[in-house]
Amino acid sequence: MKRKILVTSALPYANGSIHLGHLVEYIQTDIWVRFQKMQGHECHYVCADDTHGTPIMLRAQTEGITPEALIERVWHEHKADFDGFHVGFDNFYSTNSPETRHYADDIYLKLKQAGLIEVRSVEQFYDPVKEMFLPDRFIKGECPKCHAKDQYGDSCEVCGTTYSPTDLIEPYSAVSGAKPVRKSSDHYFFKLSDQRCRDFLKQWIAPPHVQAEAANKLGEWLEAGLSDWDISRDAPYFGFEIPDAPGKYYYVWLDAPIGYMGSFRNLCDKLAATAGQPAESIFDEYWSKDSATEVYHFIGKDILYFHALFWPAELEHAGYRTPTGVFAHGFLTVNGQKMSKSRGTFITAASYLKHLNPEHLRYYFAAKLNSSIEDIDLSLEDFTARVNSDLIGKYVNIASRAAGFIAKRFDGKVTLRNSATDRELLNQLHQATGKIYASYDAREYGAAIREIMRLTDLANQYVDTNKPWELAKDSGKESRLHEVCSTCLNAFCFLTRYLKPVLPRLAEDVERFLNVSPLKWETAYTVLPEGHAINPYQHLMTRIDPKQVESMIEENKASLTPPSPASRGGAGGEGAHPVRHGEKQAHAASPSSQGGSPLPNPLPKGEGANVKGACSDLGANVGAIAPLVSIDDFMKIDLRVARIVNAEHLEGAEKLLKLTLDIGEENPRTVFAGIKSAYAPESLIGRHTVMVANLAPRKMKFGVSEGMVLAAGGDGGLYILGPDQGAKPGMRVK
Repeated sequence: MKRKILVTSALPYANGSIHLGHLVEYIQTDIWVRFQKMQGHECHYVCADDTHGTPIMLRAQTEGITPEALIERVWHEHKADFDGFHVGFDNFYSTNSPETRHYADDIYLKLKQAGLIEVRSVEQFYDPVKEMFLPDRFIKGECPKCHAKDQYGDSCEVCGTTYSPTDLIEPYSAVSGAKPVRKSSDHYFFKLSDQRCRDFLKQWIAPPHVQAEAANKLGEWLEAGLSDWDISRDAPYFGFEIPDAPGKYYYVWLDAPIGYMGSFRNLCDKLAATAGQPAESIFDEYWSKDSATEVYHFIGKDILYFHALFWPAELEHAGYRTPTGVFAHGFLTVNGQKMSKSRGTFITAASYLKHLNPEHLRYYFAAKLNSSIEDIDLSLEDFTARVNSDLIGKYVNIASRAAGFIAKRFDGKVTLRNSATDRELLNQLHQATGKIYASYDAREYGAAIREIMRLTDLANQYVDTNKPWELAKDSGKESRLHEVCSTCLNAFCFLTRYLKPVLPRLAEDVERFLNVSPLKWETAYTVLPEGHAINPYQHLMTRIDPKQVESMIEENKASLTPPSPASRGGAGGEGAHPVRHGEKQAHAASPSSQGGSPLPNPLPKGEGANVKGACSDLGANVGAIAPLVSIDDFMKIDLRVARIVNAEHLEGAEKLLKLTLDIGEENPRTVFAGIKSAYAPESLIGRHTVMVANLAPRKMKFGVSEGMVLAAGGDGGLYILGPDQGAKPGMRVK
């Protein structure tokens, strides 16, 4: 049966570049959409830039432009990145649109009419200089637990404690530096704690609406009690003003998911001209309460709370249909660790495209992805090896070994004459259709790729067994050569059909080469007909040179400028921990408003510090010079200027001090240094030093150490190194 499906990916925040962590989601979604379209289903894929919030407003002010000009520029940057990776949106729009405003007002007013909106007075920190209320992530101060300096208003990045901004010691505005004052204001709340919402969600948060593992987590949140959600912000704010509430604006997370509806409504206007029905009618077919269509959201697991609790509750009680399914995915690590600017693994989409084929990454992600919420790792060495082996050495190899003989010996035409062995190979490829179909449909892409590569191995075994290069030497075996090479090209056509959702551009090139119509997901046994003429073979894909990867990594190490508060955070940069008003915990490396943020795998366990550079043999006499090393060896060590944000004693530590270091990254680093005998902690705060930034993290008794500070020692003295005046955190020492 022909299905009608609407698919969305989470909305990227219009305040930063698309990076590889974001692309996990968009590639995952695009593969599924392309697969559904190959079945002939009516499948619409929409998305939009998430454009509202304080960070957008502040960044625009900093650049001396309007927020509208900023989001217009970023929209084109994001669209170019998505196009570069062949993410085929049917509509990529903006939440700052009349359509999104219409549905935001409609939902809000219906919730208000249902008695699910409540106004309460809330005390917040207020910046007297900027004359604005401060979101949690725009307030900094001393952590009330570990006393680390310069921590954000919702959580400590040193000890991990979560708290309210009012718990901070000596708080200050990250916008102006002023000491904030407490000030009350009326806020609007969506009453998620209402029994009606609870009763509905208790039934809704179960498969197939969400994955089983997501259902377990959602059930925990539900049983713990859902807090009402603060959906308003005070002026000045870039967003939509709430009806009949001057100076009050929808919090960015209220209108962000409504952006799905806004983008689809915009698409409906475009479809109406050819669909033969009004745009509103098309929209209602997908979003009305009694809709028989399907709606799926692909999201990162860090925004599950919003998409599987707030969002369906809003839709249900505003009279709209709820999603058919919310598919959450895990985070991305690179080489087993959190994406890092210092290591060059915080790779933007644009920088990747300068060096590598986007379909290489699409294939590698597909090979790693499944329907669970588990994280995936991009091992750059494995990435290179797998792409070169699977796509070049196996898949493309089948066509390259047969096409030349067909062109030179048989006027570029294939034959359907074949032996039982030939038919057996093609039968095996055809019989896998159902298995591969089921894997794609269930988002088990890794399983699909494994089966496709198994078939590819069978095809290569067939080539090796029949040896067309030897058949070509025997004039009496001309007919058999024709049969073998034609069978190879038919096998190649089967495999291309299976890979097309993952490799759409390569599939187009193959379609031109084979001179066939766009490949569809045929369940019938179909092969190239007798006498079918192919086009001259041209090289379809090149191997990855490891130097390309190295060059990309080096390029991404270059930009280590400290982010401003306006460029940080989660939804609108204003996230709070879900346990407080249900607002999102912001992650420094998150895709911004709505994607998954990369998180590290567990760090290696071990005893003792890895940061003795303030370290071994400190205080010893000057010894012999160490053996010579090459410049290449030296360049492997990434030395950075670091500002000591905080220094403190460690209870039970005889030699170590705990240092918090700023090297221009989004998060400060913790380093344990053996310099307690030489320095009082308070004398170090604010000083600049030099640290080894690419030393592998090490778990110690007192926590995880993330680098090494440099110090000189001799004759009983110990001296940390310091750069000359004017050096800035993050500058590389060469």
